[in-house]
Amino acid sequence: MYNAEQVRRLDASAIEAHGIPGIELMERAGRSAFEAARRAFPQARRWQIFCGGGNNAGDGYIIARLAQEAGLSAQVCALRPPDHLSGDAAVAAQRWLQADGATQPLPPDPSDRFDLVIDALLGTGLDRAPEGDYATAIDWINKAGLPVLAVDIPSGLDADTGVVRGRAVRARATVTFIGNKRGLYTADGPDYAGAITFSDLETPETVRDAVPDSGILLHEKIIRQSLRRRHRNSHKGSFGWVLGIGGNSSMSGAVRLCGEAGLRAGAGKVTLATIPDHAALVNLTCPELMVRGVRRGKELKTLLRQVDVSVIGTGLGQTSWSEDLFKTCMRTEVPIVLDADGLNILARLYPEMGRAGDLPRGNWVLTPHPAEAGRLLGCPAREVQQDRIAAALAVAERFDATVILKGCGTVVAERSGRYAICPLGNPGMATAGTGDVLAGVVGALVAQHLDLWTAAAAAVVAHALAGDLAAREIGERGMIASDITARLPRVLNPDH
Repeated sequence: MYNAEQVRRLDASAIEAHGIPGIELMERAGRSAFEAARRAFPQARRWQIFCGGGNNAGDGYIIARLAQEAGLSAQVCALRPPDHLSGDAAVAAQRWLQADGATQPLPPDPSDRFDLVIDALLGTGLDRAPEGDYATAIDWINKAGLPVLAVDIPSGLDADTGVVRGRAVRARATVTFIGNKRGLYTADGPDYAGAITFSDLETPETVRDAVPDSGILLHEKIIRQSLRRRHRNSHKGSFGWVLGIGGNSSMSGAVRLCGEAGLRAGAGKVTLATIPDHAALVNLTCPELMVRGVRRGKELKTLLRQVDVSVIGTGLGQTSWSEDLFKTCMRTEVPIVLDADGLNILARLYPEMGRAGDLPRGNWVLTPHPAEAGRLLGCPAREVQQDRIAAALAVAERFDATVILKGCGTVVAERSGRYAICPLGNPGMATAGTGDVLAGVVGALVAQHLDLWTAAAAAVVAHALAGDLAAREIGERGMIASDITARLPRVLNPDH
């Protein structure tokens, strides 16, 4: 995935380093979008194409010409007259006019009837909220109640952050070119882009090699690549021991969800450390969980020397008991997955701990939601949401950690600048306890000897796939966290 500046570098590489004329790239883009529209909306015969003033408009004129050649009705609403265009966009517009095409002003005649709208208004260069005729056109498109195909990116959506700038076209499908735009996959992107099709415009992979500092889009294949077939000659110690720490007063369910998810994600053993009042209750309906009641942090020291990973924070609270256990974990070398109140304690104590050198630098995974990420960075959650990728990378840099920033288009990031976005998951997962489940899955994969980056990325994908499976089987509304846990083995054993 790429930001807007990187996409411009891809275009330049294709044109300058590989000798592909700009108008040829534009023709390929227009044809890709035209073919995508025919596949997605085969019954649509009357197309309304909105063209703006840049290269995105050139794509739109090519789409209109191809639609007309195919015997479809194509009407172009031009926000900038064709003779005001420049470069390849001007050439594309002239080819449309030479094919007996015409343009109409904004807004389209209300007596006209259309089956499909093509959004070729604004491309990746948007740097402010749409105004004037562009705002009017976007509002018309969204109010028309027609299926919409967006060219490259829905107009009004920020290609870098996925945030809507004031208003944006809400498309049913988007076809994007030469490099995937990261804004399509996080924040508002998935709600506005619809089904995404990528076309490399028949450019060689060396074009994308010219921009090495890109992100990646996570796919379910990471599970098959990361989790190898188990040896017959194995025992429970072969698959790691997870220690889950949390479950303060009134929050025993959180640590229980974390622990059971750890087992369902393949850990050989899971022990839960919780307040003594909960110790006899947490595993009543899951006897496979081992439970230890602890009153103070020093009671964990022996256990922390034995386990493969500790997951701290699920239902931990922010009491003196919570802080004592937190500090005990921080003083060990065992890998840590830090979630929920563990993150809140870290945000509060970090200045003191940073000076004392108590952070397990480079040896932990932090799993914040936007509000927790904001506390770690000292900013509001809304600021985190304005650029989720930058926020995840900032947390990774500040705490020398692998970071999972949860939300629509979950971001995985690390201090080196590497990042990935998960396009999977659904709104049914926005319910209490799903973060506790994710923390347990991360811990289980770390315990199974995956490196922190791979464990984090694979856990995010497995968690999302299990949520999508639950949504297909029971629906999004009313899904609960344990529905996700129950389906983890099915997504973590794809060959079964």
